Amino acid sequence: MKTSNPVLARLGQAAERERSAGYAPTGPYGQPGYPQQYPTEAGYPAAPPTVNTMSIDDVVVKTVTLLGILGVSAAAAWVLVPDALLGAAWIGAAVVGLVLGLIISFSRMANPALVVAYAVVEGVFVGMVSKFFNSLYDGIVVQAVTATFGVFFVMAMLYKAKVIRATPKFVKGMIAVMAGLFAVMLINLVFALFGVNTGLRDGSPLAIGFSLVCIVVASLSFVLSFKEVEDGVRMGLPQRYSWVAAFGILVSLVWLYIEILRLLSYFQGDD
Repeated sequence: MKTSNPVLARLGQAAERERSAGYAPTGPYGQPGYPQQYPTEAGYPAAPPTVNTMSIDDVVVKTVTLLGILGVSAAAAWVLVPDALLGAAWIGAAVVGLVLGLIISFSRMANPALVVAYAVVEGVFVGMVSKFFNSLYDGIVVQAVTATFGVFFVMAMLYKAKVIRATPKFVKGMIAVMAGLFAVMLINLVFALFGVNTGLRDGSPLAIGFSLVCIVVASLSFVLSFKEVEDGVRMGLPQRYSWVAAFGILVSLVWLYIEILRLLSYFQGDD
């Protein structure tokens, strides 16, 4: 089963290597993943151990688990980190989270420990950002969380109803757009460190427009994640790869939440 997702393609290759090494995958409920029979009579090797393949239920459970870890980490950071260290914790968690995210994204093997570590670090980042904005605009965090999950469920329903499809052109276009936005945000951050205001994050009409673009792209990125899950199930990836799929959903949720939080702050700046 081919896929237009380059990361998922690498995961498929890794799974194929595992099969070649002598692991016979089984379905999520124990059914055989492949019809090949392995002789066990005298003189033949024993049947290779089976490996359960990922299912949609696995991804749902892993996603909820990661969200729970992120939530606990965010709450702990909010309560335990003093205001004097808020900025340092914010920046430190952002940098560490970026590094872990890149390692997970480009790694050819699923590593649940790294994914869980990412959720913990992102929890600190989200907690610090939320605490800062909530200190300026009381109640904005609840609004942002509600809007984030509202958008997620709407996108899930649209994808299930096949209103939005992850065609090869759509996937390639989304990857290009997200890479471009990442580059723009990185350049803007560098300019900000040197005191240069590009107008992308200052509440101006340009900043509002940029945040709206980011929100739209972050919302559409869920389509890539849903497609990744479907392809992973069809390709018979080992069950632990559900952590990678859940990681993709978590990344989009955090990005969407931060952009919604920022956008809401623009409209409350004069209160």
